[in-house]
Amino acid sequence: MNRNVLSRRVLVGVAVAALALTGCGSNNNSTESGDSGGDSAYASLSGELKASGASFPDAYYQEVIEAFKGEAANVTVTYNATGSGTGKKQFGEGLVDFAGTDSLVKDTDGVTADSFLYVPTVAAPITVSFNVQGVDKLQLSPETLAKIFQTDIKTWDDAAIKADNPGVELPNTPIVVAHRSDGSGTTNNFTKYLTAAAGDAWKLGSGDTVAWPASTQGGEKNTGVAQIIKQTNGAVGYVDLSDAKATGLKFAAIKNKDGQFVEPSLEGTTAGLEGAAIEADLSYNPLNAAGASSYPITAPTFIIVKAKYDDAAKADLVKGFLKYLLNDGQDLAKEIDFAPLPASLKEKALAQVDKIQG
Repeated sequence: MNRNVLSRRVLVGVAVAALALTGCGSNNNSTESGDSGGDSAYASLSGELKASGASFPDAYYQEVIEAFKGEAANVTVTYNATGSGTGKKQFGEGLVDFAGTDSLVKDTDGVTADSFLYVPTVAAPITVSFNVQGVDKLQLSPETLAKIFQTDIKTWDDAAIKADNPGVELPNTPIVVAHRSDGSGTTNNFTKYLTAAAGDAWKLGSGDTVAWPASTQGGEKNTGVAQIIKQTNGAVGYVDLSDAKATGLKFAAIKNKDGQFVEPSLEGTTAGLEGAAIEADLSYNPLNAAGASSYPITAPTFIIVKAKYDDAAKADLVKGFLKYLLNDGQDLAKEIDFAPLPASLKEKALAQVDKIQG
C-alpha cells in the first residue's frame, strides 16, 4: 500500500520521504530518533506519547505520525488502533496519553466527566461496501439498508433492493452481513445514521456495540470487516473509505435526506460537514445532513485528551503533536481519503488544544 507516499513528499519534502518508513496501514506506528527536524518549530520537543483507539482514522494518524518524525526527531508517538471502545477505556485507566474515538464518551466508558477535552481531527465517509458477483453499481435507501443489516432481507434479488435499483439485474445470492466485532465508533456512527434516517425500519438501536443477528459475521477493526467482504460473495458491510479503497471494495450510493443517491466521496463529506451544528465542547454530528450533494453516512472523529496533565512536559508534548496534526497534518488528509476540518472548526480545535494544562 503506497497511498501515503505522495502526501508525505508534498508535506515535508524529499528529506522526510527518504526516511525509513515502517509501512503504511500498520496498527502500531512510532516516530523514531533521527537527524532531521533541527530547524522545525517542534524540534525542541522530546519524550514519548502513547495512544490507542479508533481504527476508522488510523491510516490518517499513522501518516501524521510518520511525517511528524521529520519535525520532532526526539519525540516518539505510538498510536494503536484498538477500536474506540478500548481506546476510551485505556484512556480512562491512564494507560495512554490520549485516545482516538469516533463516538462520544459515555458514563460507562470509564472516563471521569469534565476530565477531558474533545479535539476534532478529520472526517470521512463510512461506506456500505459490497461483494456481489456480477454487480458493479448499487443504490440503497436507508430503509432498505436497515432491513439488510438486521437480516430482514436475505437475498440480493429482494423486491426492496430491486426497487432501489431499477433496471439492474440482481442475483439470488444470499446476503452475508459483516460488522465490527469490537467496540467501535464506526458501528456507533453507522447505527446512529440508521436510527436517524431509517426510522421504525431500524430496530437494533445504536452504540459502539449492538446485538447483531446470529447469522451475521463479525470482524475486528475496519480492516477485518473489509477482509470479510473481500473474501465472501454476497457480503456487505460498513467500512471507512480509506480502508475500503485500500482493499479494492465496491461501495453503494446511499439515498440522502434530499432524496438523492450519493456515492461516498470527500466532496460529499465536506458538504455534510458544512451542515453540521458544532456543540460547545466541539462535538458535532454530520450524519444524515441535508443537502443534495451530502453523503449521509459522514462520520466525525476526535482525539480525547486530559484537560490537565500531571506532568507539564507531557502536556507540552500532547499540545505540540496536536497542533502539528491540526496545521501541517491537515494537508495529508485528502491524499488518504479523509476530509480536513473546515477552517472555522480547525480554529476552534486549535483553541481547544491551548486549553490543555500541565
